[in-house]
Amino acid sequence: MQEIPPAVPAIIRWLNDSSIGTGIRESIWTFPLVEATHVLALGLSVGVLVWFDLRLMGLTMRHQPITHVHRQVMPYAIVGFVIMFISGGLVFWSEAVKCYLSIFFRIKVLMLFLAGLNAMIFEMTTKKTIVEWDKAPVPPLKARLAGVFSLILWIGVISAGRATAYNLF
Repeated sequence: MQEIPPAVPAIIRWLNDSSIGTGIRESIWTFPLVEATHVLALGLSVGVLVWFDLRLMGLTMRHQPITHVHRQVMPYAIVGFVIMFISGGLVFWSEAVKCYLSIFFRIKVLMLFLAGLNAMIFEMTTKKTIVEWDKAPVPPLKARLAGVFSLILWIGVISAGRATAYNLF
């Protein structure tokens, strides 16, 4: 086991060394189950969001109103995200020092924040004019950009997450 650098904050050390963090990390079954749950929930959440993003970009389901696609995929995306968030928190808890020291984890968190911001902007501004373009095969530029940014950011979140898993401090 590598020595923890002194610059790591006490709360990160505490999480990492707590009985829960150690228990998850050292268990023969718990860590793989938590990690598998995290990856499967990611697949559910992001998998259905990709379909919505592709519709926003006007690349698929052009005959479907965007509100219809949104109504169908969002419940699954939200359930997947909640499970992904909880299981990701447990993964972080078990590897708090590794995550804290990883540039890839920091990139992942930043991209996750930006993906949330993109979704919030879409829901609070772009979607307000949806009545005007709901059935258009190709939505307006700001809707298409929301889909493009979402795809790029989720690809970044996933890539940085995988890089975090293989990054050693």
